[in-house]
Amino acid sequence: MSLPSNPVSFVPPPGALPACELCQKAGGLLVWGSADWRVIRVEDADFPAFYRVVSNRHVGEFSDLPIEARERCTRLVVTVERVLLERVAPTKVNLAALGNMVPHLHWHVVARFAWDSHFPQPIWGQRQREVVPAAVARLALTLDALDAAVAAALADA
Repeated sequence: MSLPSNPVSFVPPPGALPACELCQKAGGLLVWGSADWRVIRVEDADFPAFYRVVSNRHVGEFSDLPIEARERCTRLVVTVERVLLERVAPTKVNLAALGNMVPHLHWHVVARFAWDSHFPQPIWGQRQREVVPAAVARLALTLDALDAAVAAALADA
């Protein structure tokens, strides 16, 4: 899959912790990036419209950020959510910032559909059904087009 125009790449930032997965790797398919934040798409067959907004700086808690960085993070999360609502018309968008498994600040932004494999359970919950045709085939546009829409919206966020 090719990245949208103006492709970005991930380079571990100064101060990256060697043992932290999100300090060392993008965490998924890199869609957009800035000096402080990146947005990746999680490559998950059950949830193809699953993005993460990730801090490029190792920080554990949202409240650890200065207020300007919290506001910027919120704008990025809301921007990704709006693109998902407008482009793929999900039943619901789930937002989560758990960090239990990877204690590096990141927000999950996941388009959920009444037909998805786990709905109405959380994506980490028990599977409710098999999805045929595959989830990606049910989206209103291709993943390339969705990634491009997310990147374009974030360029203005």
